[in-house]
Amino acid sequence: MGVKVGDVQIGGGAPIVIQSMTNTATEDIDGTVEQVIALARAGSEIVRITVNTEDAAAAVPKIRERLDRQGCDVPLVGDFHFNGHRLLDKYPACAEALGKFRINPGNVGRGTKRDPQFAQMIEFAIRYDKPVRIGVNWGSLDQSVLARLLDENAQLPEPRDLDEVMRDAVITSALESAAKAEEIGLTADKIVISCKMSGVQELITVYQDLAERCNYALHLGLTEAGIGTKGIVASTAALAVLLQQGIGDTIRISLTPEPGAPRTKEVVVAQEILQTMGIRSFTPMVISCPGCGRTTSDYFQRLAQQIQDYLREKMPQWRERYPGVEEMHVAVMGCVVNGPGESKNANIGISLPGTGETPVAPVYEDGQKTVTLKGDHIAEDFQAIVESYVSSHYGKQPEKEQA
Repeated sequence: MGVKVGDVQIGGGAPIVIQSMTNTATEDIDGTVEQVIALARAGSEIVRITVNTEDAAAAVPKIRERLDRQGCDVPLVGDFHFNGHRLLDKYPACAEALGKFRINPGNVGRGTKRDPQFAQMIEFAIRYDKPVRIGVNWGSLDQSVLARLLDENAQLPEPRDLDEVMRDAVITSALESAAKAEEIGLTADKIVISCKMSGVQELITVYQDLAERCNYALHLGLTEAGIGTKGIVASTAALAVLLQQGIGDTIRISLTPEPGAPRTKEVVVAQEILQTMGIRSFTPMVISCPGCGRTTSDYFQRLAQQIQDYLREKMPQWRERYPGVEEMHVAVMGCVVNGPGESKNANIGISLPGTGETPVAPVYEDGQKTVTLKGDHIAEDFQAIVESYVSSHYGKQPEKEQA
């Protein structure tokens, strides 16, 4: 079932949408605007921001206005916990400026406050015509749901193990909350569900079960994925299985940023998961060998990185000017073993000399060798050839005059 968030369609046959989240204090308007623009420029199609204080709620419409002035129309999602009902009531301009609300059933209210505060959040969504993500997280699971299911499990002739009950509680919390939202009046095409776990196998199992039990749009993400390669590998392992099974309409890669690393890295990882799986294309792909005893130096490694950075840097300009360029494959190879073959199979490729090989670098375009580079400026020369190839093969051609 499709859900509209601003101009972005989630589900309903639309391409899988990439999301991210800022880590700035939302009341820091300058810092938040800067980070939202960076995330959007990197390819985040929806950006979530924390709305946890009155200052943050008051800042949201100012952030939206500043983004609009700078030509950044990415929808903003308000991430609410504990006090969202009060903030939306006191700051209606915040509700208006957001493209979607995120509600965590485990953090919307305790005890007798839970249902009326949840209902109030849903009523605001209806009033302002906003979709809602009902986002359950196993680390902040509604304890009343878990306690109920544990009691029911204890009465079974053969009780299930605790992990199974926990997974069921996560799904039950999401589906019961969605059902309550519909009872209040929010239509199913305004509801997105997520059930995030921090373990790969648990996440896969939960979403497989969830997909069988509902028809809501689903947001995928491994929560608390971790830092560096661990977070990337864990997220890829979990999401790739689900995406291959056709489960999921929108994704986020929840990486802990490495010191000094840009927030945009999680967006790049999300894009690369979708692109390497052949689901969507975002930027030309660079094919390069890992290197071995035949490669004479790290020159081809540096060239591969340079070309990859160059292509990604160019994409904001190329996306509109050169439609289809995101499908291009570029090969940067380090010796004669696989170099010519990979270069011929790519749209454009270069085979650099390895140990004992003639110090020249043949370049192939669409399977044909077009030039041989040599000397101290191979990198610059090859980059210029790539630029020329893009212009000649993907440039918009003038329409032919009718005869």
